Amino acid sequence: MSSEPLDRAFETIGVIVRQGSLSRCEPLMRILDALERHGRLLVHPLDGDGCLDGLQPVPIEDIATEADLAVSVGGDGTLLAAARALVDSQIPLLGINLGRLGFLADVTLEQVEAHLQNIFDGRYRMESRFLLEGCIEFEEQEPIRHRALNDIVLHSHESISMIEFEVYTNGQLINRQRADGLIVSTPTGSTAYALSGGGPIMHPSLEALALVPICPHTLSHRPIVLPSDQQIEIRLSQPGQDIAQVSFDGQNRRLIGERDRLVIRRYEREITLLHPADYDYYHILRAKLNWSNQP
Repeated sequence: MSSEPLDRAFETIGVIVRQGSLSRCEPLMRILDALERHGRLLVHPLDGDGCLDGLQPVPIEDIATEADLAVSVGGDGTLLAAARALVDSQIPLLGINLGRLGFLADVTLEQVEAHLQNIFDGRYRMESRFLLEGCIEFEEQEPIRHRALNDIVLHSHESISMIEFEVYTNGQLINRQRADGLIVSTPTGSTAYALSGGGPIMHPSLEALALVPICPHTLSHRPIVLPSDQQIEIRLSQPGQDIAQVSFDGQNRRLIGERDRLVIRRYEREITLLHPADYDYYHILRAKLNWSNQP
């Protein structure tokens, strides 16, 4: 993680907003007012609710090409969507939390004015996070690709039955499993679905991936951590097996059959996250996971 400020001013600010319920309107307008004091705003809503009446929404592509700074306003899901869309633009991303847990969107509403003032004065910390790219190679149609900052997940589709699959890394077989699915997680995603599945918490600076089985039939199938430059390949292995499903950060769900394969690689570009100057990763773990609290 670096605290060295970027060598450019944040004159045009792209704001990616999840408006949500009407109860969010007042805090959302307060945040937009605070941001507007620091530069020209380009606002892209991720949903269609009516908090932004009077503002002209722009496509997220305009933020990618014109903004000096991107700000996600919502929860971690909003930041994940912004990161996937903006990673190729190489503009830094700041998260303001209007959601619940907020591992990634770490600027709170109570502190937003003070933190924004510090950030626009050049007092902030920044770090790079890598993404994954998953490619589903179909037998009878063109492959599809999606990116993920948290995780790519193979799981059963419209059934409570387990699925059978083989997992390879750089062409070498790791194992064959019967399970509800498999999570391939970045360090960023290690505190999300992978954590619920019993995976390890990985510091964001690690160059690693975690492969976390979802409810494996054989309890000796445990999470495994691999170098981030390894290619992961997953194939369904039970003849006649029902179609399974792949999701990317919980979005862009795609069906996959027994003759298809899922190939996962580290994406070639990284996203730069901005944090307040007093950002402390371990404080976030303690606060969000209720560590160190006495019963």
